Amino acid sequence: MFDSEVQRVLDYVAQGIGVRIVGVPGSGKSTVVRSVVTSLEKSGAVVHAIAGLRTHRNIPYAAIKSLGLDLRPGRSGVLDLADVLSSNLAMMGKHVLVVDDIHFVDNESLAVLEAVRSRSSSPLVATAPETLSFSRGQLAVLNHGREAVLQLDPLHYEQVHTLVSQVLGGPADADTTARILTKSAGNPRLIVKIAETASLSDLVVQRGGLWRMTSDTLWSDHLRGTIEALLAELTPEEFTGLNIMAILGTARLDILQKIITPDVLDTLERRGFLTVLDDHHNGPTAAISPPVMADYFRGQKALRDRHLLRSRIAGVLDSTPQSADTITTSDSLSRVLAALRRERSSDDAVTARHFHEHSAVRERARFERWEANKSAANAAALLRIYWGAPVDVKRAQRVCTETPTHDADPSDLLLLTITKALLAINAGRGLNAAVEVLKDFGEAHPGQKAGAEAAILFLSGSHGRVPEAPIHTGVDQNPGIGHLIQGLMHLYRFNPETALDTIKDAEDDETFPHLRPFINGFSLFAAGRIDESLVFALDWRAEARKNLDQFGVVTSSYIAVHGLFYRGYFEEAEYLMSSVFAMGRPGFVVDILYDAMLRLAGLRHATSSSAPELSIATQARTEVPDVGPLPGVGKGAYVLVAGSNTRAAGFDRRAGLLIKRQLKSGYVLEAMMTSLLCTCLSPGLPVLDLLKKILRDSNITVHDQFLAIATAVVEGDHDLLGILLKHYEPDINLYQVGMLLQGGLKRHVLEGDATAAEALAEASSQFAASFPAAFEPLSFSTVKSVPLTERETEIAVMAGYRSNVEIAEQLGISARTVENHISNALRKTGATSRNSLFILVRNSLPPT
Repeated sequence: MFDSEVQRVLDYVAQGIGVRIVGVPGSGKSTVVRSVVTSLEKSGAVVHAIAGLRTHRNIPYAAIKSLGLDLRPGRSGVLDLADVLSSNLAMMGKHVLVVDDIHFVDNESLAVLEAVRSRSSSPLVATAPETLSFSRGQLAVLNHGREAVLQLDPLHYEQVHTLVSQVLGGPADADTTARILTKSAGNPRLIVKIAETASLSDLVVQRGGLWRMTSDTLWSDHLRGTIEALLAELTPEEFTGLNIMAILGTARLDILQKIITPDVLDTLERRGFLTVLDDHHNGPTAAISPPVMADYFRGQKALRDRHLLRSRIAGVLDSTPQSADTITTSDSLSRVLAALRRERSSDDAVTARHFHEHSAVRERARFERWEANKSAANAAALLRIYWGAPVDVKRAQRVCTETPTHDADPSDLLLLTITKALLAINAGRGLNAAVEVLKDFGEAHPGQKAGAEAAILFLSGSHGRVPEAPIHTGVDQNPGIGHLIQGLMHLYRFNPETALDTIKDAEDDETFPHLRPFINGFSLFAAGRIDESLVFALDWRAEARKNLDQFGVVTSSYIAVHGLFYRGYFEEAEYLMSSVFAMGRPGFVVDILYDAMLRLAGLRHATSSSAPELSIATQARTEVPDVGPLPGVGKGAYVLVAGSNTRAAGFDRRAGLLIKRQLKSGYVLEAMMTSLLCTCLSPGLPVLDLLKKILRDSNITVHDQFLAIATAVVEGDHDLLGILLKHYEPDINLYQVGMLLQGGLKRHVLEGDATAAEALAEASSQFAASFPAAFEPLSFSTVKSVPLTERETEIAVMAGYRSNVEIAEQLGISARTVENHISNALRKTGATSRNSLFILVRNSLPPT
């Protein structure tokens, strides 16, 4: 879980730089330190480790004496202890000081450490809460020599999925993972404890290979001790403040400030127990963080019986009135990416809870309104929530069944009928059942026949196949929905410019309120206007977040993720998907996009991990077709790339069959994206020919440079390849060219063509040097592999130009051991010779 953080600490220490590791309680600081100590000791370093203890912080010299220093009788003062420790640090070898929880170290021990640090250059690794106001003694110890700061941020969705899988012994479903993330706010200690106690209390059980919740809560009394440990440092005023916030739930900040003093609120926020959000509707709001603490307070009898406190809150609430330039694309892209990176430091678990609470309040109010008056208008208002927010299937079915349709507004009736059709698909009755529902409605209501036919085209095109030519029925009678559906079909068929023209003058339609921006954003992406698409999608997402619009957040995020992946912004893309996953599975109109993002997020893990069953993609539904209208909606591309592909020819054959099935269904956009990805991963002639034909037929020319380079790679024309790369003008495929060169190198290594592999390795290295920003680690691999150990990598690099005996003499090991390491490396990478292994490993190393 913390491999990258541990490695960063080790790298700093190797350069003689101290490290301050900071994070909230439970963020994994002690876990990182323990791993660092273990790694240092394995490398031969001498570690002098001190653990600060809450109960010992007032005992003089308690921390320093835990080192077991050899003291002479009567010599136990500050300088005496400093002399002994300094002499130990001056011995031969690498020495490192480690202080875990420096804020619990007693003052006398701090005095010893200050004296020692002034005499020794040994680096110090220390941990502390990120919000700690350091004392003078603590700062005196820390502020000696060079120091780096390592911030442990909350875990995101995919990390939570992995951690929960390790705790429970198997993956959890999407809703359970999202709920654990939301309740824990990404805190590793709480994630582990919630998962463990939920299993202990049978709040989660394993069904169908996934751990699933058995009720709507994850709270049990087994969690009480964990929460009490987190609250141990609070003052009575701060504890009461959290009590109040538990009663109020998410509340406006101006209301909280009338009940809780500002200094207490400030302290709670500094400690990480309060998160402030900018609510577009109500202004700044605040909530307890991590949210599981609210469950702790609400579960206490003392809280339920605090009548005076409740009366004071009620009085305050009753008296509080209720509230109601020219920029370039490059500049705009920098702006939206900067905003997204700033957002990464926020708490997406608390944001997800804010969405949930907002949706739950609206859903409950609209359901109660419908129960009081079962009109079609009230039914439509309720059902529209389920198009984006989580669905209560039983409640939705009841509304569709019990709502009378006489004297209803036609648009409300159409929305009600489309929801019935979506419920039929959701229940597994298939597309035909949904189409029959809409056909019957169109025949019974001739005035709404155009809308029904447009909805049929929408469902058929999104869940089956695109007709040979877009249907024009209903455009005259219902120009809004008619043009929008036509535009969507043009997008599916990979006619992005036509799609943009079709919706340009179309009227907006209340039935599909987010269809126009979705078509606009993804058509820009499909047309190769990647930066424009990214700016549009991220701006739309920011507005949807402010409006607490889960439908808009999911659809805009799906567009943005594709643009971010295409440009090589993997960290930003993974955060964006994590923030969507944290909200749980959305409504039944956008749930296919949610599944598509699960497959995209899990693709790298599934192809490179030794335990692919832990991939996040296992949470995506499997009862879907192999092909779909949009990239990732069909599972075929994921299964192809994540599968076991040990022979390039077999990969080409399976990829070609999948692409032809996509084309046969009319899903040309998906076929283009699949063929482009497969060409980058393992460039072969059959798939490249399909890609060329698709782009030629759609009159798309923005990929011409890429196609020329890919052709040179596939045909083995290395002279032409060198010329093309020398004169390459950076375009939208900058990252894809880097992937293509690496994919060609990997393919030649697996095929045993060392000459071609050497040529591509040279070309790839030169391209990386010319365009370093584009050359990041490959996102996918067509061949399953296990990362080599440090020793295997070291030997593989020498295997291309030294014999086993020479390698053994240099490393001080036996020739048989060298042979075993090379054999293991060949098996893991799939290379067919030691020379191919050398080329592959050498080219994967970071530039020196």
